[in-house]
Amino acid sequence: MNSTLQDGENLAASVQKTAHRITLDDLRSKVAKVEYINPQLMPHLTICLLVLQNGFSLVGKSAPADPANFDAIAGQKFAYEDALRQLWPLEGYLLRERLAG
Repeated sequence: MNSTLQDGENLAASVQKTAHRITLDDLRSKVAKVEYINPQLMPHLTICLLVLQNGFSLVGKSAPADPANFDAIAGQKFAYEDALRQLWPLEGYLLRERLAG
């Protein structure tokens, strides 16, 4: 299953001109724990809880429009990517702060 995060990472790497960039591997290395939940109320909804190395947490989610299309593995992948996408701007801000200092 292709990853739009990986596609974006590949494109960013192909145009990179300096070492100053947040990579997908950088983001993944920040993750300490991952947990997935499929609530009984909506078993086709996948919630991904990420706890980062510093204790900060992020929540990602995924659900098909039609519950009949639910696939547990795809749901976990999409929910994880949703949570990881939230980390990118936070890490970008920290990098910009370091560069500005």
